[in-house]
Amino acid sequence: MSAHLSEQEIVRREALEKLRQAGIDPYPAAEFPVTHHTRDIRENFDQLEGTEVVLAGRMMSRRIMGKASFAELLDAEGRIQLYVSRDDLPEGELMYNTVFKKLLDIGDFIGVKGTVFRTGTGEKSVHVHQLTVLAKSLRPLPVVKKDKDGNVYDAFTDPEQRYRQRYVDLIVNEGVKDVFLKRTKIINTMREFFNERGYLEVETPVLQAIPGGASARPFITHHNALDIPLYLRIANELYLKRLIVGGFEGVYEFSRDFRNEGMDRTHNPEFTVMELYIAYKDYLWMMGMTEQLLERVCTAVNGSPEAQIGEHRVSFKAPFRRMTITDAIREHSGVDITGMDEDALRQTCRKLNVEVDDSMGKGKLIDELFGAYAEGKMIQPTFITDYPIEMSPLTKRHRDNPQLTERFELMVAGKEVANCYSELNDPIDQRERFQAQMALLQRGDDEAMYIDQDFLRALEYGMPPTGGIGIGIDRLVMMMTGAPSIQDVLFFPQMRPEVWDVEGKDNSAELLAAGVPQEWVEHVIAAGYDSMEKIRAQKPTQVQQALSIYRKKHKLDIPALTAEQIALWGEGKEQ
Repeated sequence: MSAHLSEQEIVRREALEKLRQAGIDPYPAAEFPVTHHTRDIRENFDQLEGTEVVLAGRMMSRRIMGKASFAELLDAEGRIQLYVSRDDLPEGELMYNTVFKKLLDIGDFIGVKGTVFRTGTGEKSVHVHQLTVLAKSLRPLPVVKKDKDGNVYDAFTDPEQRYRQRYVDLIVNEGVKDVFLKRTKIINTMREFFNERGYLEVETPVLQAIPGGASARPFITHHNALDIPLYLRIANELYLKRLIVGGFEGVYEFSRDFRNEGMDRTHNPEFTVMELYIAYKDYLWMMGMTEQLLERVCTAVNGSPEAQIGEHRVSFKAPFRRMTITDAIREHSGVDITGMDEDALRQTCRKLNVEVDDSMGKGKLIDELFGAYAEGKMIQPTFITDYPIEMSPLTKRHRDNPQLTERFELMVAGKEVANCYSELNDPIDQRERFQAQMALLQRGDDEAMYIDQDFLRALEYGMPPTGGIGIGIDRLVMMMTGAPSIQDVLFFPQMRPEVWDVEGKDNSAELLAAGVPQEWVEHVIAAGYDSMEKIRAQKPTQVQQALSIYRKKHKLDIPALTAEQIALWGEGKEQ
């Protein structure tokens, strides 16, 4: 990012200074008492027509028409048209002819007091009697255009720009805010469901001496006062189970967890998970509870128990399909892995072209097989049950087969949404499982679990039979809203840091090397395109249009640029 100011940024700073010279504070400190929102007026127009209202928000468009003009106001709940007349404003010469027409810009925050009315064309509007500048915007918003048929042009669609500048994304792209409102609705619905059943919401440590409760690579930090390494939690499971030991019968937490692993369409290193533990329940009971919960969540968010996930219409109406992991692998690969030892599983993986290595134990090999052949086929909600014991170090042995565990994962649209156990409460068995995990750690599996001696001590005091479940909130929101990637349901997903040129570095050489004609370099920079990063952030047609306007305004006697020329900049091709 560069410290160079574009022409529009310079103009806005000049307007800022003129506001101050006119005695108008562009950033007033006083409260602005809003009485209504735009949605109130749209939905209750008949009751509010003729009523005086006070609104505040961003000015998103303006049509100057002599002594009277129209503008569009955007607040937290939508948009509404404003009618502004010179003769109706106090100090009309200053506030209308100077401030409104010349010193305000698209994106500025304003407050208005006026009367609700309908224009001659039937548009619900507010006739402004008082105008207040609330905050001057110094950087222009992307201009997203829509024609009379609803077609959008010059949309702010570049994913990197949207995720880095979510604040701009929320302003200019319709529907983005709705995803995050639905996210809150999902969490609140889950919280209501648990609270109605008497379960207690709790908080557990984020900084942990041992990264327990899951198989994952942790982030490591250092506590200076104690001079010890600490880990950002990869799960909160072991702390919640300590509370079951302590006498609570149902506890849950919406937690931020951290895993130092890859990033892709469904993974972010920082993510939200809900974990719930209920005494005297098992994984079979938890299946029924999970069906009730997700059906209620989907209905609350979408108005029905169905959601559109990509090209699939997915029903969360209970009951969900149930099948064992071995049956799922057999159904989709044609291979029955029942009874196979580690060597046989490794050979099977290689025959089926599943990439494996010598650090993988039996559980990891089965997981790789399932992921390669079955996971992506599970579109409708499906409980995958009865995992081999090697895959589930915190899970109770199956009541009918000690080689299996009482565990399910809920798969939807080819992805895991929930993971549930009949929790292991035998401290001797748990210690042996931890030791097996340590053996994997020594073989090079950096996702194997550590031994948590304090958790073992807690189990030795006795933990009742317990059902426990973790639900990935980010993935659940993706599914309930139809969002294509996890970045679309996180306000601020993890990104590589931006490089900021705070000293105003001269990038002329970079632009010349990229193919920008020498006579154009200083003008491209002055127009706000002071780096190839900024040029590539827009479509060539958008850059060409902006530079064409700049050339005409400044009456430049140099050849005009075409979009085809601009598309070749940085490509190393002859122009």
